[in-house]
Amino acid sequence: MKRLFGTDGIRGKANAYPITSEIALQLGKAIAASFGAEGHGSSSVVIGKDTRLSGYMLETALTSGLVSMGMDVLEVGPMPTPAIAHLIKSFGATCGIVITASHNPAGDNGIKLFGCDGFKVPDQQELEIENKILGGSINSAHIGSDKIGKAFRIDDARGRYIEFAKSSIKNHSLKGLKVVLDCANGAAYALAPMIFRELGAEVTAVAVKPDGHNINKDCGATHPENIAQLVKDTGAHLGVSLDGDADRVILIDENGQVVNGDRILAMCALDYKQRGRLAHDTLVTTVMSNMGLMVAMKQAGIHVEVSNVGDRYVIDNMRRGEFNLGGEQSGHLIFMDYVTTGDGIITALHVLTMMARRQKTISQLADCMEEYPQRLTNIKVRERIPLTEIPAVQAAIERCETALGDTGRALIRYSGTENLLRVMIEARDGADVEKWTDEIISVIKKELC
Repeated sequence: MKRLFGTDGIRGKANAYPITSEIALQLGKAIAASFGAEGHGSSSVVIGKDTRLSGYMLETALTSGLVSMGMDVLEVGPMPTPAIAHLIKSFGATCGIVITASHNPAGDNGIKLFGCDGFKVPDQQELEIENKILGGSINSAHIGSDKIGKAFRIDDARGRYIEFAKSSIKNHSLKGLKVVLDCANGAAYALAPMIFRELGAEVTAVAVKPDGHNINKDCGATHPENIAQLVKDTGAHLGVSLDGDADRVILIDENGQVVNGDRILAMCALDYKQRGRLAHDTLVTTVMSNMGLMVAMKQAGIHVEVSNVGDRYVIDNMRRGEFNLGGEQSGHLIFMDYVTTGDGIITALHVLTMMARRQKTISQLADCMEEYPQRLTNIKVRERIPLTEIPAVQAAIERCETALGDTGRALIRYSGTENLLRVMIEARDGADVEKWTDEIISVIKKELC
């Protein structure tokens, strides 16, 4: 069982275990050992980060550990997670590291690890790396002074990703389209506006002044409603809300309505199906996706593969089945023909080109499924006790599932990175959603809070 890595790398409060400079130093050594660093020039790693102040601390410690084991480090500065996945291949690097806590507050941070193919490393390799750290088995004494690695600051990394992102839509002109772009004061604050403007879109950019502390603060994909009025005031065709590391996106239609990941998946899947581009006529999503998405896909003759929550599990499913479109309700969308991880910028570009090609507004495209009422509540708990060991909680869930039958469902699971219990109730009748959410939450609070 993994103790440091969660569903999306290592994550926690900055400067508190495990997000400390000491662990980052050991992690750098363990990564180098796991990827077979054998001395200067034999292997390299790309390191990117978001805009959190603690990123400097972690970058320095990671770099020190990596070079001490003979690995060269290519530092690219603030850069979206999907950009790092691309740059690993562009530079022919051995692996890549992103220092980010994604959509979390500025006081958090994290570390994501990618292999030479641009995909997140498998669970088994993460376990191997953390065993090296926790077992104290890392030794760099065999690396002589002539084999210590070097760290390089790469100046042209941003341009490489900009051209890659634009090429994913064959540099299709966005001239005539107005876009409101919320960059969450995160990793894409400089890069994203450049991409849309270079393609000809008229861009109003907000949350593009990071100060190390304001990433995701009342902005970005966790607060898409904040740009709703701006979209209407500017007459924009689309609002684009990225998260802190730009691997996910939530959209706003021209009427100021939120378009979540499920609706984006639905419109993209239907478009791909219509054009004969949907591999095996299959969409991959997670257990969190709305039942309305499943209904709409079934009506269109599209099979839906359901994965555990987390983009890495969606991607694993896609790779096994050779599927090319998948994602999550939270806004992680993976266009496997182009990228190896969720990419908020490329998702928005594909939606804009779809709007132009089909001559439809985003609200018209998004009106392709009926959403069942759904309520998701996050509850802070003392500890993550298996729910099967709490009879009162199990009984409440069973009562809910019996009452809803095939008209709804209850999904209760722990967060993969925090002491949170996520309670999601979905039903055809909104009154049932409220009733059963309140009842189950009441029991959980008595037992776990």
